[in-house]
Amino acid sequence: MMLTCTLLLMVLGAVLVMAASPPVAERIGLAEHHFVFRQIFFMLPALLVMLVTSILTERTIRILCLLGGMVITGLMVATLAIGPEVKGATRWLMLGGLRLQPSEFIKPILVIISAWLLGLWREQEGFPGWAWASAVVGVIVAILILQPDVGMTAVVVLTFGFQMFLAGLPLLLIGVALALAPLAVIMAYSFLDHVRLRVDKFFTGGNLQTERSIQSFVEGGWYGVGPGDGRVKLHLPDAHADFIFSVAAEEYGLIACLFLIGLFGFIVIRGYAQSLIAKDMFSMLAVSGLATQFGVQAAIHMASSLNLIPTKGMTLPFISYGGSSLVASGLTLGLILALSRKQHPSEQENFAPEQMMPEASR
Repeated sequence: MMLTCTLLLMVLGAVLVMAASPPVAERIGLAEHHFVFRQIFFMLPALLVMLVTSILTERTIRILCLLGGMVITGLMVATLAIGPEVKGATRWLMLGGLRLQPSEFIKPILVIISAWLLGLWREQEGFPGWAWASAVVGVIVAILILQPDVGMTAVVVLTFGFQMFLAGLPLLLIGVALALAPLAVIMAYSFLDHVRLRVDKFFTGGNLQTERSIQSFVEGGWYGVGPGDGRVKLHLPDAHADFIFSVAAEEYGLIACLFLIGLFGFIVIRGYAQSLIAKDMFSMLAVSGLATQFGVQAAIHMASSLNLIPTKGMTLPFISYGGSSLVASGLTLGLILALSRKQHPSEQENFAPEQMMPEASR
């Protein structure tokens, strides 16, 4: 069922990119269906990555994510030195004719590494897994802030915090982390100019993109104005990416938006349900963390389109245009499928069910 919903999201993403991207392509001097052809092209590696990842064993996933994490971290550092600056941020690398955003791939990889370390912390007495996991996440967050990418930072921190909570971090430490969260927001507002600008516009108004996005929901009503008849894409510079949810609202209406929300919600809830019957702590933390990350990213995109939070250049998984986002989303779902599927006895690792119980319960 999860695979079916994922494939449906991919198809809907191609349809919405087809609706939203032609005006954007024409404004920057590209062929009318430039982004459509590229989106369909990137669907192939995304499907391949998802299907290949879904048949991997836990041991293979851990090893590949550890190696991949080191490589992707190196690429993220490289963006700071040689990456082109786009809208005040250096998040991309140019590889031939393709633009790669390494931070998209570090998100699911980081969830696996954190789940591995936190699982060892719970299962092996004396191993400081939570400290190692916090250090790894801290390094990634520092690189993301230097790029800067506050939205991606929020996704990483919220997902890791959820994993720490599930792993049994003392409530006192969780309370301290929650108390420090406003301080992090204040520092971002004080030292990052683009964050200050977006927050000020959010509270004072005057953000033309947001106003047009909200108008698209008004114009679309329940059933939309019809495929291809929307006007918001003529005015939003990133209608095919950061505001594609607004295009869906105007052309296909509130019913279509609720259907999209339902698909994302089903994948997240299904992931949580599978994590409840996971055979070990690692699988439980990994699957629930990946599902949370997937849902948080979708929620940030939708909330910014509705002006519930300051605007943020966050893609809608499988829907927004973007090769890095599409392939990384395929990797995320592939990992969920791999860690939640029933394994052949030859793939299963030695594990005692009582290892998941808190020490006081054993």
